[in-house]
Amino acid sequence: MISFVGAGPGDVDLITIKGRKLLEKADMVIYAGSLVSKEHLKFCKDTCEIYNSASMTLEKIVDKMEKAVNEGLKVVRLHTGDPTIYGAIREQMDSLDERDIEYEVIPGVSSFTAACSAIKKEFTLPNVTQTVILTRIEGRTPVPEEEDLELLAQHKASMALFLSVKDMSRVVEKLKKGYGNEDIPVAVVYKATWDDEKIIMGTLRDIEKKVEQAEITKTAQILVGDFIKGEYERSKLYDPSFSHEYREASK
Repeated sequence: MISFVGAGPGDVDLITIKGRKLLEKADMVIYAGSLVSKEHLKFCKDTCEIYNSASMTLEKIVDKMEKAVNEGLKVVRLHTGDPTIYGAIREQMDSLDERDIEYEVIPGVSSFTAACSAIKKEFTLPNVTQTVILTRIEGRTPVPEEEDLELLAQHKASMALFLSVKDMSRVVEKLKKGYGNEDIPVAVVYKATWDDEKIIMGTLRDIEKKVEQAEITKTAQILVGDFIKGEYERSKLYDPSFSHEYREASK
């Protein structure tokens, strides 16, 4: 069995208990380079084979996995955040399917939720938005036309942008057009939960300049929307009559 494990956003303790146990028992670990804290590797056995996938091709990674499985070894493929979001695990899983090799996927804490926690906010607020859009601006990896950032911003939902801070100028330009407002709150969280975490707060009017001054060009989440700063209604969960009805309906 091969286990794809989400290591969490940075803080070594934000891995799941199941993920940590798999690391402790693993005979081989292939981890996602500098995106994953090396502190995780301290929980591996002394005899564990450890490989950095940053310098490996897809074929080399899968070949290593296959060889280990054929030798009866336990393998952990350690990904950053949650492996199902921008984790590039589909290609690996398809290759394993072709070779008839079993695997499992263990979820992890994603950087987008870690970033929202870092700024002490909540993505979904009554009468503000009940929708979160996870996306990125097009780069080396294209984005479908119907998912262009400007079009998505028109929904006025909460947004979390991955892999986009290096193109902050284009991000801001598209978001301004989509939201139709320069005063939309924005938070840029660099390396959420790492020791060198940085938080830049602003609006679409000034965030580009602030990010440039902070010299942030990678490894950051861009959070956008009125959930960051604005009025909202009190949740129905704190309405005594609603709570009673909910409890009764749940019986």
